Amino acid sequence: MGPVGVQEMVVIFLVALVLFGPKKLPELGKTIGKAITEFRRAQSELKSTFESHMRELEKENESIKEVTRSYTNEIYNHYTAYDSPSFSDSITYPGAEPHSIEANPSTVSVPALQGAEASVSPNEGPVSGTVPRTTEHTVSEPAAPESINT
Repeated sequence: MGPVGVQEMVVIFLVALVLFGPKKLPELGKTIGKAITEFRRAQSELKSTFESHMRELEKENESIKEVTRSYTNEIYNHYTAYDSPSFSDSITYPGAEPHSIEANPSTVSVPALQGAEASVSPNEGPVSGTVPRTTEHTVSEPAAPESINT
């Protein structure tokens, strides 16, 4: 349905003239005109209120994004500092000598539990399915690390 044409306006005017009469028609026109004016004023007020609230929300959104961005950068910088080679090279433990990772590649070793020494003496024969030991090895307990103050 498109805009109202000239023919439709003439029909509407004639129906209104028949229904309300010639005396009430100008009064009805004023009332409709005031209602349309009031509607447009309320519409523009609502539109301006909506736009002002949208601007406030956009400002809040930008401030939240900025705070989030700063915290993200702070966290990223904090954790990348721990991953840098200069940080791990600068850590020294009490009683330990400083070392270089490039010169001394590290190997992982697991200390033996106390009482885990070989219990087979050289005089006893090997048990079925085992290899006899010719020399007895003893494992020393590693020293307990001292407390580290950070």
